[in-house]
Amino acid sequence: MKIYRLLTEDDTSEFCHKVSLALSKGWTLYGDPTYAYDHANGVMRAGQAVTKEIEADYTPDMKLGQQ
Repeated sequence: MKIYRLLTEDDTSEFCHKVSLALSKGWTLYGDPTYAYDHANGVMRAGQAVTKEIEADYTPDMKLGQQ
């Protein structure tokens, strides 16, 4: 089955590291990254969807980042 995550972070190198870590664990980019201005905190936020094929059945309590 395929699982989905949306990675988000302030638009800094930490976001790039978060996405790179997911890719190194077998996740695949899904679509284009997105950027939006966070008015409450005065920063740009970045997001990237990723997917991964797994052998297990999906359950709502699974920790997606640990797959």
